[in-house]
Amino acid sequence: MSAPVTVLIADDQALVRHGLALMLAPEPGFRVVAEAADGAEAVRLAHEHRPDVVVMDIRMPVLDGIAATERLTAELPGCRVLALSTFDMDEHVVAALRAGACGFLPKDISPEDLVAALHVVHGGEAILAPRLLTRLISAHVTAPARRTPPPPPAADGLTPREREVWRLIADGLDNTEMAGRLGVSPSTVKNHITALFAKLRVRDRAQAVIAAYETGLVTARREP
Repeated sequence: MSAPVTVLIADDQALVRHGLALMLAPEPGFRVVAEAADGAEAVRLAHEHRPDVVVMDIRMPVLDGIAATERLTAELPGCRVLALSTFDMDEHVVAALRAGACGFLPKDISPEDLVAALHVVHGGEAILAPRLLTRLISAHVTAPARRTPPPPPAADGLTPREREVWRLIADGLDNTEMAGRLGVSPSTVKNHITALFAKLRVRDRAQAVIAAYETGLVTARREP
């Protein structure tokens, strides 16, 4: 029997921390090893317990979730971060993805969705809320008046198929869906994604999606 996935929960609200821990308590595949009330404590406890995944609130005192995520991904590369945000527009979520978070979900997530997301993140993939991501990017990534955009990633060397795969990732398709759309095997899609990430110098799907919007490969859909 494989060892359970170890989880650290970081949130400044005790009720939220305990609620998330209670969601995971009945799950034999997970074990909550620590709870942190701020980002600095999350970093300290992560070094102490070396969890597989940190469930990270974005807005916290002392050290916010973005800065804590940046430190964790730099100092403990084997530790993956799943960011949480209030459901609706939150400009800090995109910054958390850039800092190295493997995805984000709203705080009102169901126990089933939390368990599924932790499995995905622990497995090395990114988990996103596609509709919320599109709204965030529409407001915060594609708004040049609000900030100076970073230089575009090195995308000149992409093949037409890699560019097509990149576009499908930005549309929220998983590997199986992309394989069906392209008429190839899932393993071929995985090979394209590996090459794509290396050329774009991105860590995962979350950063690839942001890069797709920042370079203009895709544009945010405006809600009517």
